[in-house]
Amino acid sequence: CVFSRTTKSITLTPQMQQVFKIKAKQLTPAALIHALLKAPVDLIWSGGIGTYVKASDESHADAGDKSNDMLRINGAELHCKVFAEGGNLGMTQAGRVEYCLQGGKCNTDFIDNAGGVDCSDHEVNIKILLDDVVARGDMTQKQRNALLEAMTDDIAHLVLKNNYRQTQAISIAEHQSFRRLGEYRHFINTLEEQGRLNRQLECLPEEEVIIERQAQKKSLTRPELSVLLSYAKIQIKEALIAADIDRDDYISCTVRGAFPAVMHEKFATDILDHRLRQELAATQIANDLINTMGITFYMRLIESTAATPVMVARAYIAARDIYQMETYLNDIEALDYQIPARLQLQLIATMMQRVRQGTRWLLRHRPQLVSLTEDMATFRDAIKHLINALPKVLGSKPKARWQARHDSLLEQGVPADLAVRAVGLPSVYSGLGIVQAAEKTNCGIEQVAKVYFAVADQLDLLWLANQITEVRVESHWQAMARQSFLDDVSSYTRMLTITILVRDKDKTEIDVSKISHYLELWMQQHSHGLQRWKSVISGLQSALHIDFAMLSVSIRELRDLTRACQEEVLS
Repeated sequence: CVFSRTTKSITLTPQMQQVFKIKAKQLTPAALIHALLKAPVDLIWSGGIGTYVKASDESHADAGDKSNDMLRINGAELHCKVFAEGGNLGMTQAGRVEYCLQGGKCNTDFIDNAGGVDCSDHEVNIKILLDDVVARGDMTQKQRNALLEAMTDDIAHLVLKNNYRQTQAISIAEHQSFRRLGEYRHFINTLEEQGRLNRQLECLPEEEVIIERQAQKKSLTRPELSVLLSYAKIQIKEALIAADIDRDDYISCTVRGAFPAVMHEKFATDILDHRLRQELAATQIANDLINTMGITFYMRLIESTAATPVMVARAYIAARDIYQMETYLNDIEALDYQIPARLQLQLIATMMQRVRQGTRWLLRHRPQLVSLTEDMATFRDAIKHLINALPKVLGSKPKARWQARHDSLLEQGVPADLAVRAVGLPSVYSGLGIVQAAEKTNCGIEQVAKVYFAVADQLDLLWLANQITEVRVESHWQAMARQSFLDDVSSYTRMLTITILVRDKDKTEIDVSKISHYLELWMQQHSHGLQRWKSVISGLQSALHIDFAMLSVSIRELRDLTRACQEEVLS
């Protein structure tokens, strides 16, 4: 249907009336556009100039686009499944939120339009580098132009991947938004207190509105999460630039991610000497960390570990590479349209949790990360071995759960190799503690893992950790406490494992053939403490509701049992 604003009347075919649910047979162009905006279609693509949707409590003047006042509708009147903004400000932010609260899907214009900006950034950064090469006589202008043209598809790939990951991050945030609403509240309040965020200007809900949504089982919408995503990236980028990350060779090497692979070898030195090296590295880290780990990840680590921005960046990079997160994500993304999107988000969330725990563990146990390359090599191979060996080292109940989850993923179309990695370790353990225990006891990773999971099985620690994970969090402090409890369960399990395996302090090596004997002997010698612990767990398991006070007492009892075992070995 082609028409202009000078067209007086348009006759609708029966097919148009049926598809767009329009009763009138004739409409003016303005009336038709107004009706089309209300049509129950899959997608409305707003690719031109103009603000066509506002909120019900906004006036047309608030939209600031007088020429389209006669066309504009309210967000609540949209019946499309998705509204995409190919142009700027196709909807007001309040209009977007209103639309999403009634079940629609949209991002923001700066998210939907990010590809063009990203492409321009790559172009400028590459031209700065190549112009320096031309200026010193190592390349002709003709060669420079030919290389730029040859890299067109490579740049497109980088841009599309970055934008794919960014919108995926919003989808994951939306998927988890109700559960993490307390974290988002704290994030908004903290930035507001720091003077970094104007809640009203960004159309973010006030505290009472968030509480009301929570009561209605609603959370933040995609447009609101898009705003928070941007602020999170800005926060990290500024912190890393202020910390002079170009002094850290490992972190500054991430600048290579801003350039196509074809440039990495030939222009390796030029990339690392780029005049915007620090800004590029900070941008790469901010994008990667937030796109893959979520909006609140960085702030939570800073607050809960007192680590510096550089320490968090190093620990994240190490954990990401130890668990081979990039390969894992690529394999899941390759399953687009082959498995349900919700399953993909769940699989990604599993890896996010693993890397989150790994990053915290490194900050607590390897805070200086003197040699990232050495640490990653040690841990990466051991973790890979451990994940593949899980069916052999888990106890009967955890193994049954592992097998059930593995088989379920296979039935849903997940490839066998990816299914093994996706099930991975029990969700509450990073696995790095098992590797550390193996180092301290001179035992093989499988032998240590058997003791580790046997201890967890005997003491019902997997059950306890799952209860901690599921306990309802209503404040930032409760979220901090929950994570601290999980860290403690993991640490005490590791300590008990080491204690069992080093009972004879005069020996430098452990007789791995006697591991079952060590475990049996430990249980006999600490029968009183174990009986007390069993009583605590039994009380928790019979409780109708588990709260933070009960968990706090339980963790204290586990700590006392661990200390008693350690003192017995040292005495």
